[in-house]
Amino acid sequence: MGIVLKQSFQNTLITYIGFAIGAVNTLFLYTNFMDPKYYGLIQVILSASAVLMPLLAFGVPNTLVKFYSSFEKNDGQDGFLTLMLLLPFMLILPVALISYLANDTIGNLLSRENPIVKDYVWHIFIIGMAMAYFEVFYAWARIKMKSVFGNFMKEIFCRVGQTVLLILLMLEIITVDFFIMALMGFYVIRMLIMKLYAYSLRMPKLSFDFPKNVKDILKYSALIIVGGSTAIILLEIDKVMINNFIKIENVAYYSVAGFIAMVIAVPSRSMHQITYPLTAEYLNKNDRASLKRLYEKSSLTLFIVAGILFLLILLNLNDLYVMLPDDYRGGFMIVFWIGLAKVYDSLLGNNNSILYNSNFYLSVLTFGVLLAIMAVLFNLWLIPKYGLNGAAIASFSAFFIYNTIKLIYVQKKFDISPFTSETFKVFGLLAMIAILFYSLQFSFHPILNIILKSLLMIAMYLGVLYRFKISEDVFGVLSKFLRK
Repeated sequence: MGIVLKQSFQNTLITYIGFAIGAVNTLFLYTNFMDPKYYGLIQVILSASAVLMPLLAFGVPNTLVKFYSSFEKNDGQDGFLTLMLLLPFMLILPVALISYLANDTIGNLLSRENPIVKDYVWHIFIIGMAMAYFEVFYAWARIKMKSVFGNFMKEIFCRVGQTVLLILLMLEIITVDFFIMALMGFYVIRMLIMKLYAYSLRMPKLSFDFPKNVKDILKYSALIIVGGSTAIILLEIDKVMINNFIKIENVAYYSVAGFIAMVIAVPSRSMHQITYPLTAEYLNKNDRASLKRLYEKSSLTLFIVAGILFLLILLNLNDLYVMLPDDYRGGFMIVFWIGLAKVYDSLLGNNNSILYNSNFYLSVLTFGVLLAIMAVLFNLWLIPKYGLNGAAIASFSAFFIYNTIKLIYVQKKFDISPFTSETFKVFGLLAMIAILFYSLQFSFHPILNIILKSLLMIAMYLGVLYRFKISEDVFGVLSKFLRK
């Protein structure tokens, strides 16, 4: 776990810096200096682009990671990498043509409830394409076990761009229309920078001598489109569907609460950047012992971190909402349901990596399609009935069912489980901290209240983890820190 812990720590640090910048943008700049209508519009554009991204990427990011380690000779790798660069165009070109010919139809569909969205179909396509090729070049770097720079570009670059644009908007130097155009430009520039970095690690040599197993590669890529789309649909479809049922301002309110809960997913996102190629390597070598060890350790480590983040957020939420404008308060249940889904997701460790890099990916993708449909149906049912809380419950329900199925499937096919006795010890520790700190309230400034309660909770949590050596990896990190 050495390389995993090292790069995971670096990625986690970078991702939290990105989230800190995002917090300034989301909780202060957007909420105070942009009309909720336009903030909601930007969220719809970015969410719709994210939903489109897996289709335009043609499954290449996952395919790169899965198959690259199986090619040992440079000639075979050159043909494979050339194929990976060309595949996305198979869907980018027809989608671009459809966007051009059916621009009004697509615009009318997206703007049924909110006409403001109608004129931004091309923005969605261009950002989606930039996101797709960014992920391709990011995967290109990850197969070389270089995930940190790509994570920096993914988590920080566009957020800093938004900060600059929001400050210019606050100073009335730019308009909202210019803001949206410039934001689109940042996504394109990010993709180009990632391309240059990926090529610096391995310059492609065009070779149309494609691998002998090209049919298997194409089949996997096509199926991963479905898998990638499923994950994104479960994550982003709620914002897109809120736009179709209630006023677009509500997308802004929901996004703020959702952003707060998404902090829980940061460690998981960071660790997966490096565990994904390791999992592929273990599966290609049929090293079941290492796979089992990675599964258990990734699950325990992520649960330890995600669990305490969930409690820190919930138990400090009232103080946090005091500092937000009135319209953005009252999202406690949104944070609860989305946060709970993220904790469960973290508990599964590298489950996704195992499934998508194994020979059983087809069955899991089938489950994913059914559950993506279920997520849409849940939203269709719950948003009109319960509004924003309904969207959060729909997201939790879809994630809960999807993750439970994946957990059972890996257990059945590989005879491994992420849970150990330490998992239940951590659960008991979290429950104890929740009970002890639930009623603890300070009467100082909200920021000071959050800092004091958080420090007390973290000190007790880490103290117990260290004293009883519940996790070898966490104990090792704490020991090194204490020695320094």
